[in-house]
Amino acid sequence: MQILIGKLIREELRRQGHTNEWLAERINVHPRTVQKIFLKTTIDTQQLLAISIALGVDFFQLYSTAMHTPDVGAMPTSGVIGVWG
Repeated sequence: MQILIGKLIREELRRQGHTNEWLAERINVHPRTVQKIFLKTTIDTQQLLAISIALGVDFFQLYSTAMHTPDVGAMPTSGVIGVWG
């Protein structure tokens, strides 16, 4: 089962109405790096933590859920769970 993490990050960023530059500033990278993140199917845990904090979303929960879901075909490929309040 493949989680399209870059796609999910991009969708959440857009859903919140933020720009690539906004996220780049918060995770201390160049805006082009944010563009590259959107294409990733894997991601460094420190980078995912920084993105999760910036967007207030627990992206790690997607991986935890995948570990414990018997029907991997039922995992979401879009939409985000675990919004931090």
